[in-house]
Amino acid sequence: MYHVVAATNNPAKIKAITLAFTDVFGEENCRIEGVDVDSGVSHQPLGSTETRTGARNRVMRARQVRPEANFWVGVEAGIEESMTLAWMVIENPHLRGESRSASLVLPESILQGIKEGRGLGDEMARLTGIQDIKHQGGAIGVFTDGKLTRTSVYYQALLLALVPFHNPIYSQPS
Repeated sequence: MYHVVAATNNPAKIKAITLAFTDVFGEENCRIEGVDVDSGVSHQPLGSTETRTGARNRVMRARQVRPEANFWVGVEAGIEESMTLAWMVIENPHLRGESRSASLVLPESILQGIKEGRGLGDEMARLTGIQDIKHQGGAIGVFTDGKLTRTSVYYQALLLALVPFHNPIYSQPS
């Protein structure tokens, strides 16, 4: 059984990680454990580079907390220009897989709050009245009327980040 350490305690992220690992390796083959680690980047990462760095830092710190695990997974959401996006980083002792999620253009009223130093979750809570919205459907869920959620969008990106771990072409010598 694979011990998978999710570098988060966010239920939406853990659900996406669980779904992706279950679909790739089978439900009976994975045990997901969430750990609370710091991303080492700002509360609201700005730009793809800072967001990716946050996901990589989460993996690095999760490896330090649970070195005995088989996989470590970091998911970091951020803002690039006018869009929300997330980076997925998955490592095992020998390999790294990475993928970026789909992105969503945010309305100017939300972007203004981010420019003033507030986070997307804070702005979405102000707009919707839903506290901890980032632990639920997130901005994606609100703006797509629930057709997509943070979990569903992260799930797709996690499946892509898992490709090097189960597709044999990634382990073939060049």
